[in-house]
Amino acid sequence: MLRDITLGQYYQTESVIHRLDPRVKLVGTICYIISLFLVNNVWGYAVAALFLAVMIKLSNVPFKFMVKGMRAIIFLLLITVVFNMFLTPGEALVSFWKLTITKEGLKLAVMMAIRLSFLIIGSSVMTLTTTPNNLTDGMENLMKPLRKIKVPVHEIAMMMSIALRFIPILLEETDKIMKAQIARGADFESGNIMKKAKALVPLLVPLFISAFRRANDLAMAMEARCYRGGDGRTKMKPLVYKKADRIGYAVLAFYLLVCLSIGKIMEILFGIILGIMMVIG
Repeated sequence: MLRDITLGQYYQTESVIHRLDPRVKLVGTICYIISLFLVNNVWGYAVAALFLAVMIKLSNVPFKFMVKGMRAIIFLLLITVVFNMFLTPGEALVSFWKLTITKEGLKLAVMMAIRLSFLIIGSSVMTLTTTPNNLTDGMENLMKPLRKIKVPVHEIAMMMSIALRFIPILLEETDKIMKAQIARGADFESGNIMKKAKALVPLLVPLFISAFRRANDLAMAMEARCYRGGDGRTKMKPLVYKKADRIGYAVLAFYLLVCLSIGKIMEILFGIILGIMMVIG
């Protein structure tokens, strides 16, 4: 289960998406997430699915590897679906005991499941195709206007990058500690919820100690290299927009335009088809 989490990992390969400027991928991910909450019809989700499929294909990251990250959120996904089905008022479809599944609840549950799935996979495309250093540079560059109001942009970008970089490291450390504890007779599977929670104590204590040790080592390494924040620092490889990046922004703008207008476009098309059928009939 721990190895199924792909968020924060980088997949080394050669592709069009890997070569894009990190700012394009960051803006694209944000716009894609926003578009998922703006569309509210089947055609909008179809466009979002098509766009995501094309991005995955262009990234050259295996689809199985990307979907593997969904296993870690299945429980959260099930909770979201169940709560939306049973707690949304509306027209009753199925009733048993004190629980009722409504038509509106079922529709909302399906929409939320699709949104969460696309959100996780879409975010994974960005992290799998962007190195932590490039991600830091991209975030810092995009947040540069906030410096005028004294926001510590460099420090925020650095913290976010370190957090993303530590996700796979801590997951690997957790896996090692868990295997070591199982070899010593620890049982993480059997028993009720309380017993399972107590069984996690021998896992969490060494994990926290390891995390603090790694954080201390990182701080000492940064100090030894005379790190003093972002003021006056230069980039070895400054970010420069290329032709492919401008095309990427154009594709993103076209995608957003289609998402926002797809419902009206389909209504017009259905109206035209219905009018032709009436004339022929």
